[in-house]
Amino acid sequence: MAYSSRSLHAGAAQPSFADDAREKMREMRYGAQDLASRGMTAVGETASAAQERLGRYAGATGRYVTEQPVKSALIAAAVGAAVAAIVMVARSRRHSRYYY
Repeated sequence: MAYSSRSLHAGAAQPSFADDAREKMREMRYGAQDLASRGMTAVGETASAAQERLGRYAGATGRYVTEQPVKSALIAAAVGAAVAAIVMVARSRRHSRYYY
């Protein structure tokens, strides 16, 4: 008789555990969806702010080039020469490494 009463209590507890587990999973799913939604909103706001900032920088650069065309061309040439020198040094180091 004691065995049957234990099994009745265990049987009554099983749906409760299953219901609790389902409820916890539902809460976790809604929490994850909320977190993903907030993350997407934050990414959108950040991208919008970055695009606005980039637009301002592009406008300022355009005005500078319009106002100082010779100086802008010299700066661009200097930057290009520096990048070319860095690339050439990096390539020569990579190729000379195989000759030792």
